[in-house]
Amino acid sequence: MQYRTFPKINELQVSALGLGCMRLPVIDGDPARIDKPKADAVFEAALEAGVNYFDTAWPYHKGMSEVWLGEAVEQFSARDKLYIASKSPVWLVQEESDWEKFLDQQLKKLKTSHIDFYLMHALNRDRWNTILQKGGLEFLAKAKRDGRIKHAGFSFHDSYKVFKDIVDGWDDWEFCQIQYNYLDEEYQAGAAGLRYAEEKALGVIVMEPLRGGALANIPKAVLDIFAAYGKPRIAVEWALRHVLDRQEVVMALSGMGKMQELWENVAIASSARINSISRAERAILDKAKAWFDARMAVPCTGCGYCKPCPFGVNIPEVFGLWNRALMFDNREKARRSYKSEFAAAGGPLDCTQCGQCIPLCPQGINIPAKLRESRQFFEL
Repeated sequence: MQYRTFPKINELQVSALGLGCMRLPVIDGDPARIDKPKADAVFEAALEAGVNYFDTAWPYHKGMSEVWLGEAVEQFSARDKLYIASKSPVWLVQEESDWEKFLDQQLKKLKTSHIDFYLMHALNRDRWNTILQKGGLEFLAKAKRDGRIKHAGFSFHDSYKVFKDIVDGWDDWEFCQIQYNYLDEEYQAGAAGLRYAEEKALGVIVMEPLRGGALANIPKAVLDIFAAYGKPRIAVEWALRHVLDRQEVVMALSGMGKMQELWENVAIASSARINSISRAERAILDKAKAWFDARMAVPCTGCGYCKPCPFGVNIPEVFGLWNRALMFDNREKARRSYKSEFAAAGGPLDCTQCGQCIPLCPQGINIPAKLRESRQFFEL
């Protein structure tokens, strides 16, 4: 396994591949019923392969991911062989004492006296304001002083501007976690966020390097693009190498619920070095990205500048679902998601065509017109 260091935590060597505990094998499709023998086998194999960073969170598997991880670490006597990462459920915080309450419960579930990497979970503008207003930064500083957490960071889901505000909002951030892959270089924090984090000496953990598995199961046309390169590589390798090539990236975090996924990812992460992608390889990746981009219904980057819609339309989310349906040819799955997520509220039906969003869009999209088109697509 390849190991890297965080700029502010250079005494620790962490594996270039981390195991995300959000997509563990389950029984009968119930996310709360983790298939312990199968999950334990993945855990043990990951340890043997040199993975030493295991990432969980309060809501994963309906609260059972932390419980499983604590039991697995204890069962395999592995506490001194790995780093545990977990996250504070910022959206549940109502008063200052809640920070302590949640951390204490997490320490009990994880069966440990400390959490090595503790993140404020899924920050956006509203959750950042919660942290500022409810003493979240003071809590992190206190928990570090008393040893219950060793290193403090945040995971992120909002625009690049908000990302900069959060990075600049506290001098003691040590790392951050953002979404990044060869399709999402301008999505949320994106490549600009990677560069800004490096300027501020923050180590970056990348989540969704495979876009929730979508980049492991790509259309045949993209497979043909990759096949044109002389050296055979599976789709997963192209995606992971793209992420691990960046000098700003400390780790790619992957939710590996199957042994095959684990061994594939371990092999790639063990050999993918920083700044090792050649010009010919980059041209292949650019061509694959262009193929996907050409099939986007709307050139939305998910920056969020159009939000909040005064009528509650989740504009980037609707456009994102529409684009994914066309790019990955999963129309029926997307339509089912649309019905469950947007048919009742937050979808194109709520758009009044007021047009307030149009001048806010950096891409110059006629958002109301595109929302009408998206409704036609999803409701056919």
